[in-house]
Amino acid sequence: MAVVSKEWHAQGIDDVMRELAVTHEGLTSQEAQERLKKYGYNELIAKKRKSALSMFLDEFKDIFILLLIAATILSGIIGYYEVMTGEAEGFMEAMADAIIIGAIVIMVAVTGFIQEYRAEKAVEAMKRLTAPKARVLRDGEEKIIPAKEIVPGDILILEAGDRVPADARIIEAIELKANEAILTGESAPVNKSVLPAKVDAPISERHNMLFTATHVVYGRGKAAVTTTGMNTEFGKIAEMVQTAEEEETPLQKKLDKFASKIAKVVVAVCVIIFALEAFEVAASGVLNIEGFIQAFMSSISLAISAVPEGLPAIVTVTLALGAREFAKRNALVRKLSSAESLGAVTVICSDKTGTITKGEMTVRQLYVDGKFLEVTGVGYEPKGECKLDGAPLKVEGDAELLLRIGALCNNSQLRKKDEENCWEVLGDPTEGALIVVAEKAGFSREEWDEVYPRIREIPFTSERKRMTTVHKTPENDVVAYVKGAPEVILERCTHILENGKETKLTQVKRDKILMVNEQLAGNALRVLAMAYKRLPATIEKLDDETIENDLVFVGLQGMIDPPREEAIQANKTCQKAGIRAVMITGDHKLTAVAVAKEVGIFKEGDLVLTGPELAQLSDAEFEQQVEKVSVYARVLPEQKLKIVNAWKKKGHIVAMTGDGVNDAPAVKAADVGVAMGITGTDVTKEASDIILTDDNFATIVKAVEQGRVIYDNIRKYARFLIACNFDELLVIGSFAIL
Repeated sequence: MAVVSKEWHAQGIDDVMRELAVTHEGLTSQEAQERLKKYGYNELIAKKRKSALSMFLDEFKDIFILLLIAATILSGIIGYYEVMTGEAEGFMEAMADAIIIGAIVIMVAVTGFIQEYRAEKAVEAMKRLTAPKARVLRDGEEKIIPAKEIVPGDILILEAGDRVPADARIIEAIELKANEAILTGESAPVNKSVLPAKVDAPISERHNMLFTATHVVYGRGKAAVTTTGMNTEFGKIAEMVQTAEEEETPLQKKLDKFASKIAKVVVAVCVIIFALEAFEVAASGVLNIEGFIQAFMSSISLAISAVPEGLPAIVTVTLALGAREFAKRNALVRKLSSAESLGAVTVICSDKTGTITKGEMTVRQLYVDGKFLEVTGVGYEPKGECKLDGAPLKVEGDAELLLRIGALCNNSQLRKKDEENCWEVLGDPTEGALIVVAEKAGFSREEWDEVYPRIREIPFTSERKRMTTVHKTPENDVVAYVKGAPEVILERCTHILENGKETKLTQVKRDKILMVNEQLAGNALRVLAMAYKRLPATIEKLDDETIENDLVFVGLQGMIDPPREEAIQANKTCQKAGIRAVMITGDHKLTAVAVAKEVGIFKEGDLVLTGPELAQLSDAEFEQQVEKVSVYARVLPEQKLKIVNAWKKKGHIVAMTGDGVNDAPAVKAADVGVAMGITGTDVTKEASDIILTDDNFATIVKAVEQGRVIYDNIRKYARFLIACNFDELLVIGSFAIL
């Protein structure tokens, strides 16, 4: 039983607490027990899976397998007949055929069984992502309880490092941030608050909610549990993963049709041959039972010769060899048939963050002293430079101060991994980008930390939209460095730094900066403003408000998670091959379109749909538009599934990429599900057919090319076998008639 669904994110704290019938002291133990009986355990429920024996027997329902089984039985009948007639050589030949065909049947069945058995573990992987314990308020006291005993109305106590055990409405937030990548696919931490959100806000914009299996990465807070178990957003995804239907691959469909045709032809020809021979026996005027038996055995021999028994083995071996080639191209095949399916793919639905892009925020533009500076390089590797009008520029003066503020008013770290030229950011990706751009300009964050030691911090909150750090300077002065949303910072600035001089920030200058901010934001850049303030040596008596007023504006930094350099060429390859690439992301519409344009996915005349817009369309209306839409933004897990199914209904073979749990239902439902090997969750990997070890869009395209080679090879083998069997059929049939 579940709590009646409510728009918890759109309600105030008092309304939520009243609806849940709980106080800030939490539930009593008795209330918790009563609710546990009413709502059940807070756990994911896996549907009863088939037994191993049932799965294995299902493999023998395939038409081609049934045809081979029939051939095995018929070979056995011939062997028995040969024994009865004293033909030892014929017996050995017939039994050898029966054993070989039987072995092929067992090999194909076992291979299919292993793949299906492995594919049923997605929900088990989801269970491993849930919190085992939870800290709650019960009877007015803090208690640690098994997470499965949490009920609607429980008050959760959370801090940095905790995994959220149930969906909950935040009632207290102190600098609270959560990583919701597991649900939204976006890696940037989300600032949380207690304020109500819009009724139609998607999950990614419900800043007053915490969701099952997400992580608190900063701050602390309290939240009232609203839903548990299968009724949580995480639980809904588990339900979709279990109900997503998998279809036969294009090759399997063709083999089934082929087997059906062979069966009909074999039966027809056998009946004709038997009828002709039987007529000949009957025409002799002598009742000859042995002649009728011989006629029957001839027709059976003809039937066996018509069956291309080697085809399943050749298909399996070809796919296995193809899987080895995939591995060399950074693609691990979990389901052999998908290696062939990739060759037939006509649509690739790809996530943006981490697949088309590297998932690494990168500063692209600086605005300082009334000039725009371009920044080269992609990702966290500090390789690149600043340019002015296309020419390399030595960064100094006001531009150096702009970078210094960004690097020092910062709680993240940039470090090199063990691998060559592989860098990572510990902390917020946005702050990481500010450190990287300073390193690109030739400055060292570590050296600046020593020269400008931090002595105080006023942390960022979603309400304040700014962060301030106070530092000692080499001259033993004190200075405050401030970064934040441009409109917020500008409100607190009275002066502007222009070519090394502090001048009054007039309304004209203020309007120009806001116009530049809109221009950068219009290019889908995330913009931060930088400012400073000189402070007296004794700052102990200064409050936060005093420190953050009367600031001097320095400039703007605009950043984005840019597309991988190889993604642009990969999309061109897709277009040449007749494959349509579609971007599906949880990011903002403007950002998604900007990246899609740069890669070449979005072209003039294409449509963009957001999650709320898609929700307004019926299935029929959406199916009419689906081939016109190149970019989807702010979509929900069930909408990703809807997109995949709409393309499939149009007759397309769809590949779907994903990394987060939110992608799992669509990945499983696609003709070819592709999971990310580096950033992908175990859930998505378990639901997938192929895993990319480098998380690269270009790898998918290479895999499609290899899939087409495999498909072509199988088709050639099939034609060869059919030709051989047809010749054999003609020879045996001719002898039988003559």
